[in-house]
Amino acid sequence: MNDYRIKAYAKVNLGLDVLRRLENGYHQVKMIMQSIGLHDELTLEKAQSGISITTDAAGLSTGEDNLIWRAAKLMQDKYGAFGIRIHLCKNIPIAAGMAGGSTDAAAVMKGINHLYGLGISLSRLMEDGVSIGADVPYCILGGTALAEGIGERLTPLPPLPLCHILIAKPDISVSTKDVYQHLDAEGIQSHPDIDSMAAALRAGRLDGVLNCMGNVLETVTVPAHPVIDRIKIRMRELGAANSLMSGSGPTVFGIFQEEDRAQAALNRFRQEGLANQVYLTTSV
Repeated sequence: MNDYRIKAYAKVNLGLDVLRRLENGYHQVKMIMQSIGLHDELTLEKAQSGISITTDAAGLSTGEDNLIWRAAKLMQDKYGAFGIRIHLCKNIPIAAGMAGGSTDAAAVMKGINHLYGLGISLSRLMEDGVSIGADVPYCILGGTALAEGIGERLTPLPPLPLCHILIAKPDISVSTKDVYQHLDAEGIQSHPDIDSMAAALRAGRLDGVLNCMGNVLETVTVPAHPVIDRIKIRMRELGAANSLMSGSGPTVFGIFQEEDRAQAALNRFRQEGLANQVYLTTSV
């Protein structure tokens, strides 16, 4: 085998709580992550040496600051002096709170493991991945999971009950680092009930999940970008059972129980222009 193609799935945060700021600058979090069908595609090819990255995403760096490059370099340093060529077809919105960079890095680690037959366990890849980014271990695992610590302590959960997920990203970008830097972790007034959400998933109750949705990072991102709140409200007006900002934003997702209402909402969002990137998908 000389090449390997792999999908890198985006995520949304069904619930995101921040417990405190740690002395090392990271934050202790408690959140429930969910993979969705929206994905990037990466093609990996064996090479004699080095790391080469190409992409169809205009303006996206392919150098050492790209998490894909850092993931490939980590695998080279730890597991062998092989070369790799990587092509990225980008579909996940960039700087959107959907772990686009982290899931691409995770896919590269899994892809190199498969392409070169390294035989590295999933748990070992997850341990390695945290040095690239806090979301990378989850992206290696995928599915539905409770994330604790800085996001690296993961507990798999039963999948989200069948529903339809509308994704809407306005024409702005948000820095996760800046959002966390401006978060007043001690002053958060309302925390989502992550434990009850996990219990609802274990019981297979979508209504229980919907009732517990919340994201404390909205306290930073929404005041800076009020369009996020307008998108949340519009989704509910169009039939979403609930809507929420994902991660540090600015992407908003709405959960619909009826596919026809979700499709109608997708069409309306594309007509109305509140968001410039709109997708309809499901959980993975």
